[in-house]
Order: sequence, then C-alpha cells, then structure tokens
Amino acid sequence: MTSSESRGFRSGATVANLVANARGLQPGAVARLISLVESDSPLLREVAVALAPHAGQAQVVGITGSPGVGKSTTISALTRAIREQGRTVGVLSVDPSSPYTGGALLGDRIRMLEHATDKGVFVRSLASRGRLGGLSAAVPQALRVLDASGYDVVLIETVGAGQAELEIASLADTTLVILAPGAGDDVQAAKAGILEIADVFAVNKADREGSAAVLRDLSRVQGYKPIPDDAWAVPVVQTVAAAGGGIVELLAAADGHFAWLRSTGSLAVRRRRRATAEVEAIVLDRVRARFASLTAPTALYAVAEAVARGTTDPYSAADQLFPV
Repeated sequence: MTSSESRGFRSGATVANLVANARGLQPGAVARLISLVESDSPLLREVAVALAPHAGQAQVVGITGSPGVGKSTTISALTRAIREQGRTVGVLSVDPSSPYTGGALLGDRIRMLEHATDKGVFVRSLASRGRLGGLSAAVPQALRVLDASGYDVVLIETVGAGQAELEIASLADTTLVILAPGAGDDVQAAKAGILEIADVFAVNKADREGSAAVLRDLSRVQGYKPIPDDAWAVPVVQTVAAAGGGIVELLAAADGHFAWLRSTGSLAVRRRRRATAEVEAIVLDRVRARFASLTAPTALYAVAEAVARGTTDPYSAADQLFPV
C-alpha cells in the first residue's frame, strides 16, 4: 500500500493517479488536488513533487481593482474570449468569506455559470481567511495545480481590498488593474501603489458618465513617472465588460505583455522571484512551527513582559527563546 492510500485515499486515487487525471483536465482530479492544497494536507509535499515537472507553462494573469469595478464580469468575458481562441482557462477567485460560495462571491460564481459545462474551463474559489495582500495562502500551490494540469491561461481574481492588493504582482506574469468611473479610482490607485504594479489598465464601464475623467486622470498620473526606452509602456484599454466591449482588445494587451516578457527575458526574472517568495514562505512557516514547538507560551509572555518593563531589549529576549 502506498503512503497515499494509507492516508485514506479511495482505491486507485493515489497522488500519482490524481496528477495523471488532472493532466487530462479532468475537473474532479483538479478539484481534489486543490482541496489537498487548501486543507494543508500531509500529502501536500507529495503533490508538489508530482506537479513540479509539469509546471511553468501557463500564462498567469492577475486581475485586481476596487470592489464594484467589474472584476468578475471582466473575468467571465475574458474567459469567453480565450476559449474562442481555442485556449483552456483556469480561474482562481479569492473569496473574503467562504471557500466555495456565499458572501460577495455568490454573485461572482453565478456570472461564471455560462462556463460551467465547458471542459476547457475550471473555476475555483479560495478563502482568504483574513490574509492580507488580497490573496489566499493556498493560491501559489493552487496556481501550480492549474499550471501543471495543462491550462493555457490562469486568471487570478483578488478580493478587491484596495491597498492590500499588491501581493498579486509577485504571483502573476501580467497584472491587470481595473478602474471604473464614479469611485475615485485614480486617487485610490495612486495611494495603493497599484500604478506601480499594473502591466495593463482597463477602464471598465466606459459607457458611463465619468469614464473620460478617469482616463484623463490616469493619463496625468502616469505622466508623472518617466518610462525608460526599453520598458513596457502600460496600455490603457476601455471596456464595457457586461456587453463584451473592449474585451478582445484587453486580451490582446495582456497577450502582448506576455510576449514582451518572453522576448526580453523578463518572464524568467519574474518567475524566479515568484519561486523565491514561495520557497521563502515555506521556510518561514517551518521556522514559526519550530519556534512554536520549542517555546512555551508562558516563556514568551515572560520575556515580552521583561521587554515591556524595559529590563531587557527585544533582541536579547529573542536570543533567549530562539538562539542564533
């Protein structure tokens, strides 16, 4: 009996079999692998080892923006456009409430129902569980599952938490920032640093009053930052996602950025940074676990009390608990 079967897998449902089935884009296998990731299963390492040889092929597009700008509608329209080109799509939506349905995401998933019977589309929502940065801690590994399964494009939707959305830039090949009239998005974008992470801007709901002002303000703010000759010039695309307007152009802009990354060698740099962050997170989790196992809460409270009283400094206190 394999280690997978000994841990309660159904007969024949080993990690190797799940990965093989996921490679055939079988949604049940893909979903089960992501469930193992999200539950932090003891099999997670085995899953990662099995997926590693197949990863690194998908085009990863992160989609962020303030709540109400139309991220989910845009994702649904982009999915339709990508499928019309014959490419497969995996979608990860980070839900601030439930890992599957409910809360703000319920309407989002309804908008994706048109793709429910399409075997070339896989949609999964992940709970952020209060995680800052707009992403779930499980997203990097869930992304690896979709990538290794063979989906051509992976779209990642963040929760739309404003200034906490910047983490998406470290995970995606292309970051698409959506703005919309009526919400002061240009000011919010500047405050959040979103102007620094955007590879493509979409001004959605461009048929509404105020869209021209958003375009004007965005152009003005962009003009404050000089662009080197060899840098990517961030395009601004006007869309009306609910009616499909501008979506083909938006997809072309994202594909153009991906092609630019490949031609300049920037794609390898971005993915190396992504891998660095992923490895670093695993190491830090191990350090935290080791610290928790070696340190009784009472000992931590005691040294914290000493620091608070001024009888010792925080570095000396840390040395008592975790010598370097």
